[in-house]
Amino acid sequence: MAQLKTKIDLYLKANSNTWDETKVRLQDDMVDGVSSPYIKTWSYDIAQPTNEQLASYETAANAAEKNAGIDATRQTQYLSWQQQMEMIYKDQKNGTTTFKDHCDKVRSDNPKD
Repeated sequence: MAQLKTKIDLYLKANSNTWDETKVRLQDDMVDGVSSPYIKTWSYDIAQPTNEQLASYETAANAAEKNAGIDATRQTQYLSWQQQMEMIYKDQKNGTTTFKDHCDKVRSDNPKD
């Protein structure tokens, strides 16, 4: 199940807004160890989303969270920018495709849907 923040973020983007910590505050009143997050305060100039509206973003939010995890993994595997620049330099000097091959492998090892 997607996080409430992710669904709200998608709702805001669909309504030409962005997340602003000063305009929305979430709260989670754990009940018997069960998480039940909700919107505590809302001060955007658009209507606060209903539970039904937020539920409609579940699939997209799950995909966004999954892709964020894949992006984080890819970032660690791409190596440092210095190492990438060295690969690019050597590729240009030697007529090779080491950098492109490396990036292709990172992407194929960590595919997005």
